[in-house]
Amino acid sequence: MTGMLASVNSLGEVNFILQTDVDIIDLKNPAQGALGALSTDLVSSIVKRVNQQKPVSATVGDLPMQPKVVFDAVSAMANTGVDYIKIGFFPDGDWQTTLSKLATISQQGHQLIAVLFADTTLDLDIISTLKKAGFCGVMLDTMDKSKGSLLNVMPYSTIETFVKKAQAEQLLCGLAGSLKKTDIAQLLPLDSDYLGFRGALCTNNNRTAQLDKQAIDAIVKLF
Repeated sequence: MTGMLASVNSLGEVNFILQTDVDIIDLKNPAQGALGALSTDLVSSIVKRVNQQKPVSATVGDLPMQPKVVFDAVSAMANTGVDYIKIGFFPDGDWQTTLSKLATISQQGHQLIAVLFADTTLDLDIISTLKKAGFCGVMLDTMDKSKGSLLNVMPYSTIETFVKKAQAEQLLCGLAGSLKKTDIAQLLPLDSDYLGFRGALCTNNNRTAQLDKQAIDAIVKLF
């Protein structure tokens, strides 16, 4: 069954989301890019506040794919106690060495989720490589939020292939990228583990604006 992920950026927003039927709380700073990170101190505080009421994921930022840079950020985030650590696999850089270094973190029991970007050149064969590196999940997102939702930048058939490949590798599978309420009916039949939202939950669909309870409730009802 597909769950709903909501991205939040503060303790106040977490308190707000805890009063809803959202399934996963995702921590990121939308003002800092596609996967802007919150400070590790704030993430630690939020993890304590949530107190295992819901799973919590956190991003490590829009980082270049430089092995040490990514490794250090993931290591720091792992110390917060967050359930899932999301790592953006941005174009260029040294993906393979980065994966090799991150394997040491996954071997320690930390759950890593790779974020792939639908509006870049994407080889879905990376999914099996992620599994071998010890990742527990993979998700599709978009880098350029001005291009519209995931369904605007990637053919439905490719999204379906992505989900099937992730499921074949027994990886958690998420779909995000400026998703709107109207996208849900199309994406639910794919049976991904979750659909992720930020902008659609905010005032005027502005991902950097305040959360809007009516917008959240309207989306929750569709799951």
